[in-house]
Amino acid sequence: MSSLHSLRLASLVEGTSLLLLLLIAMPLKYGLGLTIAVRVAGTVHGLLFLVLLSVASRAYFERAASTRSLLRVLGLSLVPLGFLAAERLLRRDADRDPPTTG
Repeated sequence: MSSLHSLRLASLVEGTSLLLLLLIAMPLKYGLGLTIAVRVAGTVHGLLFLVLLSVASRAYFERAASTRSLLRVLGLSLVPLGFLAAERLLRRDADRDPPTTG
């Protein structure tokens, strides 16, 4: 799997975990008093964010994406639904630089 494809996947999974944290776990905590929901979802989201950082650094060192694109992806990961814009940006980068065979 190319590092750019890995970055797209990591961004999608991390962004989904942020939405689950905000839209499911937090209402469970504040609506029903289930603090464990935020503890579990927050931990999973934090680990997935670390995975995203790791994959982004791999993509940087392999020059799979421009520095500007990587910074934008990381910035968009802080915004709910930002992963959708990051997906579009990374897909555009993938289309611009097709993988080399060899």
